[in-house]
Amino acid sequence: MADLVMNLVKGKVRQYTALPGTNDALIVVPLEATGLEADATLKDYDTLAALLAGSTNEQTTLGRKTVTASITENVDDTNDRVDVDMPDIVWAATAGNPVGAVLICYDPDTTGGTDADIVPLVKLDTPFTPDGTEVTISLNAAGFYRAA
Repeated sequence: MADLVMNLVKGKVRQYTALPGTNDALIVVPLEATGLEADATLKDYDTLAALLAGSTNEQTTLGRKTVTASITENVDDTNDRVDVDMPDIVWAATAGNPVGAVLICYDPDTTGGTDADIVPLVKLDTPFTPDGTEVTISLNAAGFYRAA
């Protein structure tokens, strides 16, 4: 499950993960371990551009992952919650600086938007050091986000 849900999207993550737009997607952004700001600071950023303008750096060697399919939601009436999931995140032949976390963001326009248009949804604490091998971030069995 998410280690942090951004303030702007609390209660809206399910709406974004439904990918309601024509050219939208979820974007997974790796963040460097060095300079990673505290959750109390990160949760207040409303755009990816604003977040990256702080002391937090994107780990650009790995590159971003775009997710447009296999996003699922499970409405659990028994436990009064909704879980959202997507495929595990895989980077092959990793390189670059150590990663401290990844962001899952909503990009409303993958054909022409900018980081100022991308909305950070959740942060997953996933520290690893790229060493040339494949890295898989296995999401929680119930998903990466839960609204309860």
